Amino acid sequence: MSLIDSLISVVSSPMLQRSLIAALVVGLAAPVIGTYLVQRRLSLLGDGVGHVALTGVAMGWLVGSWTGAEPNDAYAVLGAVIAAVIGAILIEVVRSRGRTSGDVALALLFYGGIAGGVVIISLAGGTNANLTAYLFGSLATITTGDLVMTIVMAAVIMAVGIGLRTALFAVSQDEEFARSTGLPVQVLNILIAVVAALTVTVSMRVVGLLLVSALMIVPVAIAQLVTSSFRRTMFTAMGVGAAVCVIGLVITFFHRLAPGATIVVLAICVYAVIAAVRPLLGAGRGRAADPHPDMDDDVNVSNAGAQE
Repeated sequence: MSLIDSLISVVSSPMLQRSLIAALVVGLAAPVIGTYLVQRRLSLLGDGVGHVALTGVAMGWLVGSWTGAEPNDAYAVLGAVIAAVIGAILIEVVRSRGRTSGDVALALLFYGGIAGGVVIISLAGGTNANLTAYLFGSLATITTGDLVMTIVMAAVIMAVGIGLRTALFAVSQDEEFARSTGLPVQVLNILIAVVAALTVTVSMRVVGLLLVSALMIVPVAIAQLVTSSFRRTMFTAMGVGAAVCVIGLVITFFHRLAPGATIVVLAICVYAVIAAVRPLLGAGRGRAADPHPDMDDDVNVSNAGAQE
């Protein structure tokens, strides 16, 4: 059987079709919020929120045990969403008030999230093995309901990230200037945090909570090597994210590899290759050499408050 015939045979499976669609959708959505996190120098926020989401997953199991119902993905996902949103808002409040440094707040999320998840899953009568699918991703277990929820959440992420690009960019670039233009800076900051939390939870089934930040950040880093504006970086990162997710998943169809880890390794390899080849080819200035690398070529940031 030829490679093409094998590929057609594999993707004809409804389970694998759902996996491919989920990977494509998440690959498009995750870099959208990742672009803002890179702009704000909060690239590790996804990791911190991911660890908190693990506590939410365990809380879902605990609630299931209390109600006498069999803990399932519905409890786990709902718990992850709630915990991730609360964690993201808390770290934004801490960061904005300046009571402690951002890295300390992230460290608290890292350690508290992991420890809390392990303790709570034990109280719920589960084992650490029950958390594995959420830590490293589990595309093979995605149901039609999971896929619908993933598509809806990804649509919300892209609608906010792209639809409010002007205002969110202004806040990410210079909060004081954005405040002087009349933008609701605190509201927009919390909105970015909440959307980041949704991105973490929607991506956990594809790459897992431990690797979710890579899917949000690495495609953006790749895009920054070949683009010089915020808008182009975002849309290029979306294309890169979708491509590495789909290609990485297809690779796992033919080799017994973990999909999440394969996707992330592929993205990092793409970054390494482009970073190595770009200087040799004398590629354009890119962000590093652009005197105004963060300016959006179709957005007048000075009028951000009036436009949004």
